[in-house]
Amino acid sequence: MVTFASPEALEAFGARLAAVARTGDVIALYGDLGAGKTTLARGLLRGLGLEGEAPSPTFTLVQTYDPPEMRLPVWHCDLYRLDDPEEAVELGLEEAFGDALVLIEWPERLGRYLPADALRLYLDGAGEAQRRLTAEVPPGWEARWPS
Repeated sequence: MVTFASPEALEAFGARLAAVARTGDVIALYGDLGAGKTTLARGLLRGLGLEGEAPSPTFTLVQTYDPPEMRLPVWHCDLYRLDDPEEAVELGLEEAFGDALVLIEWPERLGRYLPADALRLYLDGAGEAQRRLTAEVPPGWEARWPS
């Protein structure tokens, strides 16, 4: 478990993840409302080269970014509003899994469609100054996981 003293520290960790992220990676961000999922995602997006605003995809469900704006193509997804995993199929997520880096907030809404090799990050501490992160690091990430 890693503890972050501020949102800025969590965002900086996201930027460190960006340095080792690759096309085809799936990063699943778990946590309650206010746990820091979007903060971490914004840090990662900035680390990949995004200079402008990184809106939360809460209402659009998916926000895409492409080179040259970014180092690699990214799908940032917020699945909070999905009621059924089949709805994710309609978004085209399965196609993005091989063609982009996919950041997924509320990945539990995907059910069986979440790739087994996804990096799973669990954030805790909503409403607190500090955030705690626990990770399930798949084999494809072990050599790249930031220390």
